[in-house]
Amino acid sequence: MAVEVTELDRRWMRRALELAARGEGLTRPNPPVGAVVVRDGRVVGEGWHRAAGGPHAERLALAQAGTHAREATLYVTLEPCSTWGRTPPCTDAIIEAGIRRVVAACSDPNPRHRGRGFAILRRRGIAVNVGLERAPAVRLIEGFAMWVTAQRPWITLKLAMSLDGRIADASGRSRWITSAASRRRAHAERRRADAIMVGVGTVQADDPRLLPRPSMGRAPWRVVLDTAGRTPPGARVLTDAHAAHTLVLVGETCEPARCRRLARGGATVERVPIDRTTGRVDLAAAVRALAPRGILRVLCEGGSRLAGALVACGLTDELLLMYAPRVLGADAKPAVGASGWTLAASPQFRLAEHGRYGDDWWVRLVRRT
Repeated sequence: MAVEVTELDRRWMRRALELAARGEGLTRPNPPVGAVVVRDGRVVGEGWHRAAGGPHAERLALAQAGTHAREATLYVTLEPCSTWGRTPPCTDAIIEAGIRRVVAACSDPNPRHRGRGFAILRRRGIAVNVGLERAPAVRLIEGFAMWVTAQRPWITLKLAMSLDGRIADASGRSRWITSAASRRRAHAERRRADAIMVGVGTVQADDPRLLPRPSMGRAPWRVVLDTAGRTPPGARVLTDAHAAHTLVLVGETCEPARCRRLARGGATVERVPIDRTTGRVDLAAAVRALAPRGILRVLCEGGSRLAGALVACGLTDELLLMYAPRVLGADAKPAVGASGWTLAASPQFRLAEHGRYGDDWWVRLVRRT
């Protein structure tokens, strides 16, 4: 039997969401989850999932609460697991702890498990409320949801541009179009991601490290799409201390000698099919190749041609656009390097969020389905 939710319930669920966010970029292939145990209006236990194979958020919160968990309320951002994986079911721990009520933000997106945890708890007489602060909770697990339902990661395309949609000036210079505040936001997005993806042209032009600063313990994969194996051998993604976390996806016809050269510093090189229309790596196949590594969320940082290709093939789940208050003109490099669409056929997105960073504007949009 569910209990009517209150503003206090909302307060504790927001705290659980804050805790869950600490795990973003760390938990792959598991989703980030936060949990709070409250008894008599006081928090007696908190937890968040830190890494796959480690204790889940609910078990950490219950362990901290100890005997105070009996007759308490558990707030959790995702339906408690009900099956054995690397760890025991959280439903067992909740029942054993004597929790009287569970408030969950959203259901498990895995169709094989959805609702099962709630049903087990209700059968044991525990009151269950579902849906409080659902929207931010779903956003936290959108990568996991895509992974378990479509066997691919969630793709965010991030573009820093001028007001007229240019990512580099006529000479090819792009540092820095946007402000330091926007760049800090970009690094925060890198910390949320399980992989940072670029095309080989970006590596050749900028030699980026593709790591968040500061890392705060995150070590995302660096993914380079490189049909012919043209990544320079001295590129930082191949030679730095994180080279073992670099994945170069080459075309199926890439010369073996080039593949060996790319892998010399510890990077992983994987062949994927070529799109016969474009002559480049098939993007759908490339994205599918990430799923077995548990990559849930990919942040694509360009360049222009890759951005256009991702939008064109319908693989852009989300756009994060950062606009600087400047104009670069027609000869500057466009953000989306595609041949173009008619109005009727153009890909469409809906506005999800917007705001300011310093003098810049940013908007987040999600694909219309």
